[in-house]
Amino acid sequence: MAHALVTGGGGFLGGAIVERLRARGDRVRSFARGAYPALEAAGVEVVRGDLTDAGAIADAVRGVDVVFHVAAKAGVWGSYESYHDANVVGTRNVLRACRAHGTPRLVYTSSPSVVFDGTDQRGVDESAPYPSRYLAAYPETKARAEREVLAANDASLATTALRPHLIWGPDDNHLVPRILERGRAGKLRRLRGPARPVDSVYVDNAADAHLLAADRLATDGAPAGNAYFVTNEEPLDVFDLVDRILAAGGIAPVTKSISPRVAFLAGALLETVYRALGRDTEPPMTRFVARQLATAHWFDPTAARRDLGYRPAVSIDEGMRRLAESLGT
Repeated sequence: MAHALVTGGGGFLGGAIVERLRARGDRVRSFARGAYPALEAAGVEVVRGDLTDAGAIADAVRGVDVVFHVAAKAGVWGSYESYHDANVVGTRNVLRACRAHGTPRLVYTSSPSVVFDGTDQRGVDESAPYPSRYLAAYPETKARAEREVLAANDASLATTALRPHLIWGPDDNHLVPRILERGRAGKLRRLRGPARPVDSVYVDNAADAHLLAADRLATDGAPAGNAYFVTNEEPLDVFDLVDRILAAGGIAPVTKSISPRVAFLAGALLETVYRALGRDTEPPMTRFVARQLATAHWFDPTAARRDLGYRPAVSIDEGMRRLAESLGT
């Protein structure tokens, strides 16, 4: 029985990791800013604090065998400083705390966007380089944090980074609600052009990959110092995926369309206007989102299969059935 800390244990992916750890009998501590009575009722030790508070992180890490560092500032809009503080400074605090308390294992939740260069990525593996520039603060700061996590790997602290792509499922508080909200309002547009296959991952599969990585770090150490793409291994055209999520919510598919060029120019214009007005809310389109929607990005699963023993247990069909059930459709 391990003693695990999950940063962001009250969130979507973090909660799924907590649930699996508890199900197999591990002791679990969660670190997050908010209060989560449901976690406490389930026997999870809940510690409240901010990632930028080094002392709070150090207290949370004390005495655990493994850290799942899931918490981050996600999204595509906001000041660079806010992303840097949460994603880079917060990760540094976690690394320092692991060193200070002799915690032997760290599994970091990264993102495939850390290697997204704005072009098609078809079947790429983990040798894909980090790009020289980014279109948003989120992938840039996640890339900086990932590099520091992997560089920290040594004989006393085994580290690995997982890159789950487009996590979805019941209780999602990010991707699914955004798609459903915009679908109901008729604000979604297809981007014209050929099919653009993208990978996604059902939340339970992403959580399973995290536990597999932690366990392999404790046994043969195969994942140590490496990053891994984690997907459902079922690439779909991006708007097929969107339409299936809409269908799970009882909403009609997207029919209106615009060109990728218009989407990118609209994103650039909206970013300029929102910055000039000092608006905190996310624009309807950004350059990063436009490029993501206009390109294929699916990944070679070989490394995760080989080093983690990862196989997605829940198919997209089954995941969509569960999502529809959770949405009452």
